[in-house]
Amino acid sequence: MRVEGGAVSSTQHVLAAAGRAVNRQRRPPWVAHLHGSELHWAMAFVLPYLAVLVAFAVYPILYGFWMASDPELYLELFSEDEYWDAVVTTLFYVGIGVNFTMVMALLLSGYFMRRRWWIKALLVLSMLPWALPGQVAFISFHWMLIYPGFLDALSWKVLGVDGPDWFHYYWSALGSNIAAYCWKTLPFWTVILLAGRMAIPQDLYDAADIDGATGFRRFRHLVIPLLANLYLVCTLLCTIWMLGDFNTPEIVSGGAPQGRTTVLATLGVDYLLEKGKPALGVAVVISALPLLVPVAWLLVRRMRHAEVQL
Repeated sequence: MRVEGGAVSSTQHVLAAAGRAVNRQRRPPWVAHLHGSELHWAMAFVLPYLAVLVAFAVYPILYGFWMASDPELYLELFSEDEYWDAVVTTLFYVGIGVNFTMVMALLLSGYFMRRRWWIKALLVLSMLPWALPGQVAFISFHWMLIYPGFLDALSWKVLGVDGPDWFHYYWSALGSNIAAYCWKTLPFWTVILLAGRMAIPQDLYDAADIDGATGFRRFRHLVIPLLANLYLVCTLLCTIWMLGDFNTPEIVSGGAPQGRTTVLATLGVDYLLEKGKPALGVAVVISALPLLVPVAWLLVRRMRHAEVQL
């Protein structure tokens, strides 16, 4: 259709309107609702955050991957016996520690479901380990267990015998690290599982009582199925945190005896600070990704479920 006397055809009107609509649709949703000064203020608040994120999070991670990109680093690392000792110790530390902590939290959450006032008071007191600074708590554990220390002096005064040297043996030193970590984090997981228990409708408990399912049977057939998803999420998150735990094995046992309780987190720092091999220290951390990535992926997958089994 021709254009005469400056008039625009209807087809051109439609094409122009369609072009404007496409341009509007291509704009991000958060920009479509902001105009003028609102958009400027939004950018003014977002840009500093992005700059800090890139400078202190994205750049160090990318730089770490670049430092550990040389394959010869892993050949050197895998040839070290102390690396494989740290891998085995890490598996024991995380495997035993996570399961022991979560089982104890599940049992304690059932105990704190009771409605007596003194049990509620105990619940409040049990949160103190989680509220205390971790370094202070772990230093206290170290001086209680070291020989001679508090437990040794107490054993001598009460029983008249020397107490055991907890850090002289591998399993007692590893158990001390696990006990200290469990003591510190147990209140946190207990409260989460307690909230999950309280979300179970009382009608289900009443129906279980009518059917004769009390005590262990009610725990097995009612509580466990309904808390399974929450328990799994907490277990995966605890695994991720414990894999990266540095304070507990470094402060409580300090790697004793003779560095045998060194885990991957402390070994990486040892290479970085004590041996002057930062690239090898980063390679230690990167070597844990084959275990860390599947756990993180499974955690995100479970948390994406639209409905949580509670």
